[in-house]
Parts: sequence; structure tokens; C-alpha cells
Amino acid sequence: MSVSQRPRVGHIQFLNCLPIYWGLVRSGALLDVELTKDTPDRLNDMLVAGELDIGPISLVEYLRNADDLLLLPDLAVGSDGPVLSVNLVSQLPLVALDERRVALGSTSRTSVLLARMWLAEVYGVTPDYFECPPDLTTMLLEADAAVLIGDTALRATYDAPRRGLDVYDLGQVWHDWTGLPMVFAVWAVRRGYADANPGLVKDVHNAFVRSRDEALAHVDEVAEQAARWEVFDAATLATYFRTLDFSLGPRQLEGLVEFGRRAAVVGAVPATVMPAFAAV
Repeated sequence: MSVSQRPRVGHIQFLNCLPIYWGLVRSGALLDVELTKDTPDRLNDMLVAGELDIGPISLVEYLRNADDLLLLPDLAVGSDGPVLSVNLVSQLPLVALDERRVALGSTSRTSVLLARMWLAEVYGVTPDYFECPPDLTTMLLEADAAVLIGDTALRATYDAPRRGLDVYDLGQVWHDWTGLPMVFAVWAVRRGYADANPGLVKDVHNAFVRSRDEALAHVDEVAEQAARWEVFDAATLATYFRTLDFSLGPRQLEGLVEFGRRAAVVGAVPATVMPAFAAV
């Protein structure tokens, strides 16, 4: 495969995507793609703009751009209960947040929408939301609560309670609210690219699925390797990786569609989207 033919693929630089890519590194499959590493918000924009062919995309951005995208089957980042790395951290009881400042991490889109919908419907509050870089200490100097995702949120899960802060796991919040799994991100391919390159899309999808399955079969090894350069120890990382749900089966799709329905009700996305999949 020539360099010009290699699919342009996105990679989220958060620990939650490490199991998807661990096996790609191990197998050498990364040599077959042009990999772009970045934050979720930037990768969202690149895939939507056609600067990437295949990649992870936050659920809300997929729903907003579903006409141009096809899902890759059985690949997602989510949870069926706690997720550990998607949190609302508050200095006040949630019922006291009406018209108070709440900071929204700038790397997150699906999670901030989930938090806004949940606070409005369950607690009847409408805070004064503003976007800022995802640093918990800085956020809480300017706000009474903050929404965080990724590695910063994972640190908050363990550190914030020791600081007297309340931590609400938004994966658990969604599950308690709906009884369904929460899908935070999916993998998608641009429709035009899938039509023109079905074989390459199938190869990339197969490589991702094999990588995920290989990593989940060796979670302790993945965690031990990651702990060498992360602030978390291997046991914490192994628990985290086992908590995450990287599948997109019938229950996860039910959760995806329900999130889209609720988001459409509040005008955050177009009318309810029924997922369409790439032929792999």
C-alpha cells in the first residue's frame, strides 16, 4: 500500500482509547494508516471537515453529521454504569446550581450535553454555563461546578472527594436515568470514502476490532505498560480498562438512539437518527 493510499485515521490521546490502539502498535498495523493523534474535539472537527477518513467521533457530533458518516460496527467508547472518566464535579449541592457558574471542559461535547440535559430535567436547574480548558483547579476557581472528560476526569474521580468535592459519574448518571448503557464516542467513516474504498475500510475495522479484543484479553499487561508513563498505577488502570465498554451491540445502540432522541427534544441535534453502518 503506497503512502498516498493509506487511510487517514484519528486517535484520541486519552487513556480510554489505549485498548483500541494497543494491539495496532503491537501488530505493526499502524504502518498501514496515516495516524493523527489529537483531542476529541479537534478530531471531531477533522472528520466532519473531511481531513480524516476514519476516526472516533463524539456521539453528539455523529448525530449532527450522520448524513455524511457511517458507523463502524461494534466499536465505541462507553459504559453500562460508571465510566470513571466522565464527571460532573461540584462544590455545591446540585439543586443549588441554578444560575450559578458551571465550567464545561473544552474537549468535551457529548458529556457536556448529557450534563446539561440531566441537570435541567432531573434537578430543574439552569446554570450559567461557560467553556474553558479542562483543568479542574482552574475551573473551580471560576465556577461552582465543572464537567470533565478523559484523563483529567479520571484523576478527579480519585482526588476530588479528598478535597471535599462531590463527583457525579455521568456514565452512572445516564444508566440510573434511563436504564441503558451510555455511548460517549463511536468510530465512523466518511460515506464517500467508504463508497470508494470498501476494502480499506474493512481492513481498518478488522484491525481495530482485533486490537481491542487482544488488549482486553491482556488487560493487566496493557495496564502495566501504560503505568510506566502515567500517574496512575497498574491496578487503577486495569480497573479502568475493565470498566469501559468498547462494544456497540443492541443495548448500546438502544442507548445511542435514546440519547439522540433526548438531544433532539432539546434542539441539540436534528430529528432522531437511526444509525447506518459501513459494510464490513
